[in-house]
Amino acid sequence: MTDETTLSGQSAPDVLRDLSPSAKLIAKTLEYEGEGTQSDLAESTLLPSRTVRYALDQLEEAEIVSSRISFADARKRIYTLEPES
Repeated sequence: MTDETTLSGQSAPDVLRDLSPSAKLIAKTLEYEGEGTQSDLAESTLLPSRTVRYALDQLEEAEIVSSRISFADARKRIYTLEPES
């Protein structure tokens, strides 16, 4: 995420610096483990599901994380870090 620029014109690390600690933990977990569902991330980080959902919302709004529907279970979304520019 070093040189990536978001719509706000800030680099991803600058935007991430202003987010909550849980959002930073989720971003690092996705960086190390790759993509995952909300429940995967809650299990990996030991954060409550509501906290993970809030962190993912922050990360998606900041365009650091993207999501797509899971083909295995359409009720779930799979979250991935946005590729670096």
